Amino acid sequence: MFIILGATGHVGSAVAQSLLDQGEAVTVITHDAKKKQKWQHKGATVALADVHDADQLHRIFQQGKRLFVLNPPAPITTDTAQKERQSIQSILAALMDSGIEKIVAQSTYGAQPGERVGDLGVLYELEQGLRKTGIPTSIIRAAYYMSNWDTALATAQQAGQVPTLYPPAFTLPMVAPQDVGSVGAALLQEPVQKTGLHYVEGPQRYSSADVAAAFTDVLGKDVEAVATPREAWAATLQQRGFSQQAAESMATMTAITLDQTYELPNAPIRGTVTLQAYISALVKPGE
Repeated sequence: MFIILGATGHVGSAVAQSLLDQGEAVTVITHDAKKKQKWQHKGATVALADVHDADQLHRIFQQGKRLFVLNPPAPITTDTAQKERQSIQSILAALMDSGIEKIVAQSTYGAQPGERVGDLGVLYELEQGLRKTGIPTSIIRAAYYMSNWDTALATAQQAGQVPTLYPPAFTLPMVAPQDVGSVGAALLQEPVQKTGLHYVEGPQRYSSADVAAAFTDVLGKDVEAVATPREAWAATLQQRGFSQQAAESMATMTAITLDQTYELPNAPIRGTVTLQAYISALVKPGE
């Protein structure tokens, strides 16, 4: 049995769907009862749980052998790093004596130690905590999700703009969630003893200007990338609903990415979904 923690997000759902498509037995964990019927129709077993309830998670983990871990994102109105560290501690506690024989965990490019570096620090701590469990673990460090641009659809349609914290011409590794999901499913099916650190990104690197160009092409109207100056990042994020702590963490994480003060892989696993294809599917789902 494969257990997917974080199955209702972009990446976790792609992992679960890939396994189901191959006829595997899958249990998805969600806190949202409204999503239970959808996954049951897909053929999955559904376990309702709060990620902060370690005892509840432990009982679910005991029902399977392979586990995909995606630490759920905290609401942006909170101190996201603090909340996400709490859920990590719950997950790690639930793994003790659970019988899980192999873990695949979702992390990110740039994961590194640090208190106020957003997900880069939180997910680094997840990586280290999982290694200390002694359970064979494969880590996926994924590039910037193309799904982060989903919220730009409305402004592209209404104002012809793609808001961005990056300079429009700055290129960075991006990846479609479905490509990460395919890799995650494949790693879960590998032999227990086969572990490692895996970097995953799309066919090529893209810029905010490339995102705007993709919207221009699909929408049939001019769309431009509009950058927020670095000195205004935190204030702008707070205006968008981020707490002060979350805004500061996101601004620091963005600076690390922009300054490229993190390790970039020489030979990442490359997905097949292009930015153009992703934006096209976002604008015209089902086509």
